[in-house]
Amino acid sequence: MIRRTDFRVVEKEEQSLKAQPIHKHASPAWPSCLLRLAVMICVFASYAWTAYPSEAAGAEAVVPKNESNSEKVVYLSFDDGPGKHTREVLDILREEQVQATFFVLGEEAERYPELIQAAVEEGHALGNHTYNHHYDELYSDFKSFWKQVKQTEEIVNRITGFRPNLVRAPGGTYGHFDQNYFDLLELGGYTVMDWNVDSGDSKRKGVPAKEILRNATKVPSDTSSVIVLMHDGGAHAETVKALPGIIEYYRDHGYRFDTMNAENQPVQFRVHPEGKYKSRKAPGAEWVTEHVKANRNLWLTGKELKVEIGLAAATLKQGEFRVEDQRIMVPLRPFMKKFGGSIRWDVESRTATAVWKDRVIQADSVRGELKSTSASLSNDRTIQGAVQGQGGTIWVPLRELLELMGLDVSSLQSDESEWIVKANLPLAAALNFYLYRTI
Repeated sequence: MIRRTDFRVVEKEEQSLKAQPIHKHASPAWPSCLLRLAVMICVFASYAWTAYPSEAAGAEAVVPKNESNSEKVVYLSFDDGPGKHTREVLDILREEQVQATFFVLGEEAERYPELIQAAVEEGHALGNHTYNHHYDELYSDFKSFWKQVKQTEEIVNRITGFRPNLVRAPGGTYGHFDQNYFDLLELGGYTVMDWNVDSGDSKRKGVPAKEILRNATKVPSDTSSVIVLMHDGGAHAETVKALPGIIEYYRDHGYRFDTMNAENQPVQFRVHPEGKYKSRKAPGAEWVTEHVKANRNLWLTGKELKVEIGLAAATLKQGEFRVEDQRIMVPLRPFMKKFGGSIRWDVESRTATAVWKDRVIQADSVRGELKSTSASLSNDRTIQGAVQGQGGTIWVPLRELLELMGLDVSSLQSDESEWIVKANLPLAAALNFYLYRTI
């Protein structure tokens, strides 16, 4: 259990929040009563707005089939990099303010570590695309595939400080994976992700940009979540030319751009009924226990962290937070996204700027400063030594971040499976925030 003077640690059964005293006034006039009632309703409305459920839960799944009320989202993905065109792709994505997911090869990551770091710094997600892309080696047996996944994972970890548990099979899973590949990777804690829109930029050498654009915008019917396959490794200059048009198409058609993560519902091809690798032998039970089952502990060891802000809540799994010197540290970008905030990264100043409600929070990774400003309040604050930059990820202390968001941290509860941090928007701040939004 974590004990820290600025958190009150309580048992789960203990009531952590106590009622605030109510100040009564004698016989107010009816107009005054009505005004107070209206203000209270507005305050409760602001709390409800704080708890927008889809963002708070962080449950944005890639769903193959359309649902009546689901929003349209597109995940741009790039395979086989980093390479000579990755910097051009990153520049276009930055100019268009779009995030993407890069499935990287280990041997290319070793060659261009600065591009891996740049992709993370600019808010993109990384996935594992094995080490060398050699089909004969990867699909001869599962142990070979596993070895390359772990090899690339270690390389990315050395560069960025984290391990990607999102995996894409070279060439896709169809005709390459049997059910055993799927099952063992899932058992090891990985999410395998194929695609549902193929840009066709690797069908043959020199596919022209017009053809890539046409293929990349062929969205299957009844599909609200689109994963577009493209490539930034190798000779894919035409993909770079097509990229602005692809972004324009999806933006014009009402799609939201996002990055993939292992919590998304996977899009996976079915197992080929007569694949040429059908006769492969599965690894023995002893090997699976030693390598695969033990590997899952990289993401499942220890407690989860649940953060409650008013009516909103989000759960951070192991790897999405860490504990250092009795402080809970969280990555700024994913945390803000879970609670409906927005964030941008300035490469030159190496500063992340997050916007949450009326608060603007800046995390300077060079000076280590975390500070906030508010359009409706005058209590701006700067915290020294609170920001850590690791492999392009900005880590900040949870309590200080919540305070800079204008929240009162009330308690830290703990049980065998999770920590629960509770925070609320103070009544005065909620009122000021409501007035600021309505004036």
